Order: sequence, then structure tokens, then C-alpha cells
Amino acid sequence: MDSSQKLKPFSTNVFFLVVLFSTNFLTFLFSSSLYSSCSITPSTTHVAAVDDPVSDNVINSQTTTDLPTEFISFTSPQLLPFGFTTNFDSDSIIAPVGHPCTFFANDLSRYMSYRVNGSCPDDELFAQKLLLKGCEPLPRRRCRPTTPNEYQEPYPLPASLWSTPPDSSVVWTAYTCKNYSCLINRKRNQKGFDDCKDCFDLEGTERYRWIGSKSGHNELDFTIDEVLEMKKRGTVRIGLDIGGGAGTFAVRMLERNITIVTTSMNLNGPFNSFIASRGVVPLYISISQRLPFFDNTLDIVHSMHVLSNWIPNTLLHFLLFDIYRVLRPGGLFWLDHFFCMDEQMEEVYKPLIESVGFKKLKWVVGKKLDRGPKLREMYLSALLEKPLRNHG
Repeated sequence: MDSSQKLKPFSTNVFFLVVLFSTNFLTFLFSSSLYSSCSITPSTTHVAAVDDPVSDNVINSQTTTDLPTEFISFTSPQLLPFGFTTNFDSDSIIAPVGHPCTFFANDLSRYMSYRVNGSCPDDELFAQKLLLKGCEPLPRRRCRPTTPNEYQEPYPLPASLWSTPPDSSVVWTAYTCKNYSCLINRKRNQKGFDDCKDCFDLEGTERYRWIGSKSGHNELDFTIDEVLEMKKRGTVRIGLDIGGGAGTFAVRMLERNITIVTTSMNLNGPFNSFIASRGVVPLYISISQRLPFFDNTLDIVHSMHVLSNWIPNTLLHFLLFDIYRVLRPGGLFWLDHFFCMDEQMEEVYKPLIESVGFKKLKWVVGKKLDRGPKLREMYLSALLEKPLRNHG
């Protein structure tokens, strides 16, 4: 009796141990095969695109029914061929894409629907609208863009700087005008608003920008030469023109051996193609995107008209600090014909600009009368310098 009573508790303990082990093992199996919202790494299988040559290097990622396969292929973490690297502090790389892209699932699906290794849709206008919604940068695509029919080589430098390029250098699908003659004459022939209406007429107003006007000098119209005189000769070498229209500022600076990159959108005109045809560098980004330059690198940043009161104040504040960031100490920010309502100048924009920390070299305010005095619009042209040391 004593012996059987001692064995009974022992056998009971063994039974409970077996049960405990079994339940833990089953839990492990289920957690390995089913995705949990609490898990660190989703275990659903990546769906590789047809003819995807790099699908073997893609880490498993979660797929969703409302995002296209190519977008998931692009944004999924990609394993680095040689494993962990300190440059990335990771063994994988994730391609950057604008976070708001996923807010427009239908538009994104349309943009990312194409045949891999084939031709891209002719969708420049649609892509730009998606970009302007905040889907910036756009995801990359694995297809070949539409090219012009009967393309011709550009004119050689320096003739290209002041020559209208051939019509065959542009794919015209996205624009109201279908040739350069239409663009050159649209200020005279076209009613309503269009961005930079006279920019393509290289024998008109463009010929005199920043070098002096035929009708005399206006205090708001700084010339390039008087701006360059503010710095030691040869120290302004590289820079950026934000919203630079047809690239004339960059052309004028190139004539002075200064390299300028011009940002521009294609707002009802092939601005980027036109800039490139002239022999200067276009950069296709909106004002919302962080400037793709490292801190303290540029000698000058210029912007005419595009930075004005149509931009929300907080966005403008971020942008001005980004300009401050990329300018080297002693670098120049030329704010050219910024416009706003007269009461906004003193109440809003003067303190906003001053808060960034620039030193004022020139500051000229005048009336903007091209749309009539009743609108009470004002211009500001300012030449600002980044101090050699930060203050505050």
C-alpha cells in the first residue's frame, strides 16, 4: 500500500508535464504558421512580378489587396547580396517612396500597372498629378518611357543656350500646345492663366531677365552682376534655382561659369525638356520635397515668383529652413519677386523670413500692379546671406 501511494503522485506529475509540453509545442506551431498583428516580422509570402529577375533577393513581406504587385515588389525590403553592412546598419535595403502614395490606392494601382521590361504607359500628366498630391518621390518603375517620334540630337553648346529646340524633342501628349510655336505665342493668343506664359519666348522678356530691362531699372529687379558683386570673385560657383521656369537663370549663370541646377514642374508645358535642350540641368521635384543636397554645400539659391503666399505658412517655413540648410556659411539666398497681400508683408512674411536667421544684404518692397491696384498686392525682392555661425 505504501509503495502504490508513493507512485501515484509521481505518475500524475508526469502526466501534467506531458500536457504542458504538448500545449506549448502546439502554440509554437500555430504562431509560426499564422501571422499575428503582434509579431515583429510578417510571414506572408511576397508575390513576385512576372519576369522579375530579382525576386530571389526579396524578403517576405505582407501583401495587401488594394496595392499593386509592382508597388509591393519595389517597397519590400531587399536582402543585400553580402549581408549586413554598417552603411545601412542592416542586412537589407528599403526603397524610398512618398508615404501619401498609399492614400491614393486607385491612382497608385493605375501608375504601377504595366508590363515589366516593356513600355511604360504614356501617362506624364497623370504621374505629375500623383506627385503633386504628395506621392513624392514616386515609386520607380521597370518599364521604358515613351520617347519622341523622329527624335533629333540637341543643338550643341553654346548655340543651344538661346535656341528653341526642335518640336521632335518632346512628347506632347500631356500639354495643350503641341509645338513650340504655340508655346512661344501663347501670351499673345491664349486667354486665362498658365504658368510662366512667356518663358518659352527666348527673343522676348527672357532675353533681358537679370541683366537689365529695356525700359529702365526697377529697384525690385536685381541683376545677376550686382548680386555676384556682393561676394568675393569666383566664390559663387554652384547653386540651385527653385521653380526656374525655362532655365534662363541657369543659362545666365553658366555664361559666367557658374553651375546652377533648376527645379521645375511641367505645368502645361515641357519645362524640363526645354531646360535640358538648352544645355543646363533640370531637376523634376516639387517645392514639397526635401532638397536633394547635403548640408552646407551650395553657394547660392535663387527663386523667382514660385515662393509666394499661395504656399501654406508652415510649409514655407520648413522650405526656408531647408534652403538655409543646403547653403554653405556665407552662401546667398536670392528671394526674387516674392508676392503677397500688403497687410501680410509686415504681419506674416517679414517675421517668418527673419526667424530663419539670414543676414539681410538687400530688402526691397514695392507694389505689384500687373493685376491691378485693387488687389493690394506687394512684391519683395531680398538678398539674404547665411551667417558664418548659427545664432540662437
